[in-house]
Amino acid sequence: MKPNNTNKGVDYWTKRISDLEMPALCSTVQTLEKLAKDDVSSLALLGRSLMHDNALTSRILRVANSAIYHKGSTQISTVSRAAIVLGFDAVRNICITAQLLSSLLESKNLAPSVYQRLIKLMAKAFQAAMLTRMMLSDYDDDIQEEAFIACLLFHIGESAFWSIGGEFTETLDSQLTECETPADERSLIRETIGTSFSQLTQSIARHWGLGELLIQAVNYPDDPRPEIRSIFLADKLCETLSEAVPDKHDLEKYINQAAHFTGLDETEFTLKMQRCTKATHKLAEAYGAKVLIDYLPDPKRIDKLEPCLPEVEQPIFEANLNVQLAKLRELTAFAINKADFNQIMQTVLEGILEGVGVDRCGVLLLSPSRKQLQPRIMLGRDAEEMKRQFIIELGDKKGLFPMAMEHKESLWIDSPCTKKWQEQCRELKVQLPESGFLVAPLLVDNKVIGFYYADRGPSERCFAEVDFQAFIHFSQLANVCFTLSLK
Repeated sequence: MKPNNTNKGVDYWTKRISDLEMPALCSTVQTLEKLAKDDVSSLALLGRSLMHDNALTSRILRVANSAIYHKGSTQISTVSRAAIVLGFDAVRNICITAQLLSSLLESKNLAPSVYQRLIKLMAKAFQAAMLTRMMLSDYDDDIQEEAFIACLLFHIGESAFWSIGGEFTETLDSQLTECETPADERSLIRETIGTSFSQLTQSIARHWGLGELLIQAVNYPDDPRPEIRSIFLADKLCETLSEAVPDKHDLEKYINQAAHFTGLDETEFTLKMQRCTKATHKLAEAYGAKVLIDYLPDPKRIDKLEPCLPEVEQPIFEANLNVQLAKLRELTAFAINKADFNQIMQTVLEGILEGVGVDRCGVLLLSPSRKQLQPRIMLGRDAEEMKRQFIIELGDKKGLFPMAMEHKESLWIDSPCTKKWQEQCRELKVQLPESGFLVAPLLVDNKVIGFYYADRGPSERCFAEVDFQAFIHFSQLANVCFTLSLK
């Protein structure tokens, strides 16, 4: 397109993007929208509608089986099965995200500077969407998913425009680099294409049926509703972090506002942000979008731009059957020869840490009043910090630990933020790993006196059924040793 074919207006660009530049994405979104309204046949139709696109189906299944989405041990092999396991909304968003990345990453014949601008925009949107979901972790899954996709598409008008390519986009890209302020950039864009990027986003959202939340978030960014507030803050945080030299004042301001929004202190929120950025890097790989990784925020830069101390490498233990067998033999010998309490405790935790292959584990004992669980011993990553902080108040009888005490059962909490576990975990004021954790009752003469605990939080690895069974084996044998040692 020649530079003089300018000032076309929002309707022209919406039609061109929908019909000529990104028809596959437009079609996918509209198909998914129709399926969402048909509860009876949506699962079967979802799989059928994507069968013709092997690359897209492969990408969707790879993401659906990633640790971020799938906590089970059985592989998901079809799109319709993914919808059953993860829920239709989650799979709908995976489909849209996969098609969006495919459509934009495969934009042909873009000048290097235009392509780099596009990749930066996509990386920022991808990270912001993940931050939005993280900030809404206390809300229902459907709210998280709706906000995720609205944030991902928050700049779809601008991204779609740059994907067009050609002399026209190259000229505008060059002119924008000469603007001194954001206001100058907005004025130049409106003058050149006859509309603003935000108006183009709203027009595409209406034309494709992307939902009211996206339109309202673009129109009313100061709206205090949680979904819109989280999108606004995530977008601002990622915009600041995407700068070559992030403004420290802005970063502190938005971290403070986001921490207040989530009810966390700034340190806790910053740690959650760092974990979220690591998860985003992994998810970009799962989507086959490694090109985004160089433009995603570096987790080490998030800590308010303070100089990063070098991290001390700590071992990550993988499951080791030889260690398991050796420690189980030691415990069996303790059962015969009556070892002391501390010796049993140290051995069972070493078996769980190095044999089952966890990042950290410990024994939490009930206080004399049985109103509190306190760490007796912790091993592994952050052990000393865990020992200071991992104190659990036992209140509601419907809480996770009171219920486990009543039923004397071992639990595998695969994802503490999901509906399944959210209510039971509400009593826990400590920071729980999003990858899940294991607990088992410590029994003496069939009376609960505490719990064994294990997680893989620092390495963000998930557990499998075989890990859970090994953990139970260690806890049950240790309980036999404890009971016999006191007789």
